[in-house]
Amino acid sequence: MHRLICPVVAVAVAALAASATAFAATNSPMLGFTAAGAAREQALEAKFDTALDRHEIRDWLKSMSSEPNNVGSPHDKANAERMLKMFKSWGYDAHISTYKVLFPTPKVRELELVAPSHYKATLREPPVKGDPTSYIYKNALPPYNAYSGDGDVTAQLVYVNYGLKDDYKALARRGISVKGKIVIARYGHSWRGNKVRYAQQHGAIGCIIYSDPRDDGYRRGDVFPKGGWRDRWSLQRGSVMRTDGDPLTPGYASVPGAKRIPRQDADGIKKIPVLPISYADALPLLKALGGRVAPDHWQGALPITYHIGPGPAKVHLKVVSNWDEKPIYDVIAKIPGSVYPDQWVMRGNHHDAWVFGASDPLSSNVDMLEGAKAIGQLLKTGWRPKRTIIYMSWDAEEPGLIGSVEWQEQHAQELAQNGVVYINSDNSERGFLRAGGSGSLQTFMNQVARSVPDPETGVNVLKRARAHRLVRQLKHPPQDPTERVSADPNAPYPLVALGSGSDYTGFLDHLGIMALDIRFGGEGGGTQYHSRYDDFYWYSHFADPTFKYGVALARVGGHAMLRFANADVLPYAFTSFADKVADYAQQIEHEHRQMVKQTRQKNALIHAGAFKLASDPTKEYVPPQPEAKVPPLDFKQLDKAVARLKSVSSAYDQALRQHIGSLSSEQARRLNQTLVKVSRQLLYSGGLPHQKWFRQMIYAPNYYLGYSVSTLPGIREAVDTRQWDTAQKYIGIVAGSLNNFSDQVDKAMALLNGA
Repeated sequence: MHRLICPVVAVAVAALAASATAFAATNSPMLGFTAAGAAREQALEAKFDTALDRHEIRDWLKSMSSEPNNVGSPHDKANAERMLKMFKSWGYDAHISTYKVLFPTPKVRELELVAPSHYKATLREPPVKGDPTSYIYKNALPPYNAYSGDGDVTAQLVYVNYGLKDDYKALARRGISVKGKIVIARYGHSWRGNKVRYAQQHGAIGCIIYSDPRDDGYRRGDVFPKGGWRDRWSLQRGSVMRTDGDPLTPGYASVPGAKRIPRQDADGIKKIPVLPISYADALPLLKALGGRVAPDHWQGALPITYHIGPGPAKVHLKVVSNWDEKPIYDVIAKIPGSVYPDQWVMRGNHHDAWVFGASDPLSSNVDMLEGAKAIGQLLKTGWRPKRTIIYMSWDAEEPGLIGSVEWQEQHAQELAQNGVVYINSDNSERGFLRAGGSGSLQTFMNQVARSVPDPETGVNVLKRARAHRLVRQLKHPPQDPTERVSADPNAPYPLVALGSGSDYTGFLDHLGIMALDIRFGGEGGGTQYHSRYDDFYWYSHFADPTFKYGVALARVGGHAMLRFANADVLPYAFTSFADKVADYAQQIEHEHRQMVKQTRQKNALIHAGAFKLASDPTKEYVPPQPEAKVPPLDFKQLDKAVARLKSVSSAYDQALRQHIGSLSSEQARRLNQTLVKVSRQLLYSGGLPHQKWFRQMIYAPNYYLGYSVSTLPGIREAVDTRQWDTAQKYIGIVAGSLNNFSDQVDKAMALLNGA
C-alpha cells in the first residue's frame, strides 16, 4: 500500500515540544482560532486572494475541455498528467494513483419504432453552427447509459412518467402492467439508475430515458445556440450503476494483483438494456402511443397529448457493450502539516466527463486548481500549514464515483485515523453560493461565506444566498423545515444535508469524515448536463461568461482549506448539528403519527367503496388494497439520545469559546486528536438495510430516489415503506450512534474544562 503521508518533519517536533506555551488569552469570533490566530489568518487569506486570476481560469478551462475527457480517452489522461506537473511546480508533493476498473462502452445501439409506423432513432447529437468543439467526434462517446444490460428486445411501449415508485402504483390503479414491455421514462425527480431498477422490478424487458423539454428544454427558455437550454437533439448520458466503486473489486482497491470477481456476479450492473434519447427521438415514439390519456402531471411539453399505452406503439431496442477494463488516473497532491501532519484537510473535484465536460466537472476543477496555485504561492513566502493539505482531482466519477472510492479503499485505514474534513465541488456557474454538508460544519461554513464578496453585487456571498433563499421560500417553502432560512442576518444559514451524486459520498457516508460540497449556480441560463454541448463555447456564453464566479469559488474553497489547515482547534461546532438531528427525529415521529391517522381514514374509504365510486366508470380502475394497521413505535431511546446530544453539544461549543485562549500547545494537541474521532461515532458497521455500504446513520442518499438525501435514513425509509421491525431496530442503532457521538464530545469538553 502506498503511504500518502511522509514522517513528521523536524519543525513539527519542535512545535509540539513547546507544550508549555499557551495561546493568546483572548477569544476570537473566527471558529477554532484565538484572536491572534484569527488576525494572522485574515492576513493570509488576503494574500491568497491577490493570487487569483479569472483569465487563467478561463484559459485552463478552454484547454482542458478542448477534447473528449471520458474515462479511457487520451485527453483525460493528458489532463491528469498536466495537473501533476502544475502541482509539482507549485511546491506540492504530487503523484498519480492509477487503478484499472470496469468501464463499458457502447458497441451496438439501436432503437426503432416498428409499429404502427416506422421510425429509426438517430441517437446522435449533431454539430452546432458556431460551436467549434461540437464538430469533434474522435474519441467521443456517443449517447448511452453505462452499465446497462446487454439485450435485443422488441415489445409494446409504456410511458411511465418519471419512472418512480409512485408512478408504477398509479399504473397499477389503472390496470396497466409493464411486464414484458419496454418502458419510456423522462429524466428528472430521481437518479436514472432507480428508473431502471423499478422497471426491472416490475417486469419490463427494456428501458428508454429521454429529456423532456418541460424539464430542461424550450419550456424553460431559449435553446442552444440561441440560449443555454437543451435543443431537440441534446440528451443526458450517464451511469445506471450504484456509486460504490469498481464493481469487480467490491470493498477493496482495484490495484495490480487485486482479485476481480466475474462480471455476472457483480452487483449494480443492470439486467435489461437501457438507452438515453433526445426529445427529437422521443417524439415519434410517444406520438404513436395509445391507451389511456396520461394524468395532467404526467404531461410533458412536446406538442402532443401524452398517452400511457401499452401499444399500439411497438419498439425494437438493442444494446451491446464492450465490457473493457480501463486505467483511471487520480491526481493526489499534498503539503505536509508543520504541527499536525497526521490530520488531513482534503479538497477534491473530478476531471473526467461524459464528453467535453466544460461545466461538469472542469469548471469547478479549474477553480480548485486556481486555489491550489494560490496556496502554492503562499508556500514560497515560507508559510506552512499546521495540518496536512491534500488536493485530489479524481478520475471516473461519472461512471459511479469510482476514482475516489478506489483511492478511499486503498487508504481506508489512514483516512479513518487522519481525515478531518473533505471539501468537494463538481461544476459551478454564475449565481448564488450553494453549500451542503455535515451539520457540525454549519458555523464554520457561514463564517467562510461571509469572508468572500459576491463578484456582481459586492455583498458577501452568504448575504446574497440568504436573500435568494428567502425570496424563493415565499413561493416554495422547503419541505424540510431544517432548510428554512431566517431573515435575521445573524441567524445561522442552514447547510443542506448531503445525499449522493459526487465524490463526497464515500468520505461522508462510508468513512464517516465530515464533508462539504460547494458550488455557485442559479443564474447560468440553461443546462447541457451530460451532453456533448457541455463545452467551452456553451459555458463561456451562458454559464459564467466573465469567469468571476470561478474566482468566487476558488476563494470560498481556498479560505475553507486555509482555515481548517491553520485553526488552533478543529473548527467544529456541534449545536447546529444537534438541533438538526432533533428536527429530523421530530419529523419522523410526526410522520408516524400521521400514518396512523391517514391509514385509518384511507381504509375506511376503501371499505366504503369510495375509491371505485370516485373513479370514471367508463375506464378501468383497480382500487387500492387496505393497508395493515400502523403499529406503535417506541421512540424513547432516540428522544433521550437527542436530548443528551443537544445538552452536550451546547456545553462544548460554550466551553470552546470560553477556553480556547488558555489552551497550551499540548492541550490543543490532545483536544484535536479527540475531535478527529467525533464524526466516526456516527458509523454503524452493519450499514443501512438496503445499502450496506452506507454506514453513516445521519445522512445517506434515499434508496428509493437516488441522489436526494434521506436523514436518519435507517428509520425514515423503514417508516416510509412500513417496515416496522426494521424501523424499531434502527431507532436503537441511531440512538446508540448519537450516544457514542456525545461520549466523544464529552471527552473533548473535559479537555477544554481542564484548561
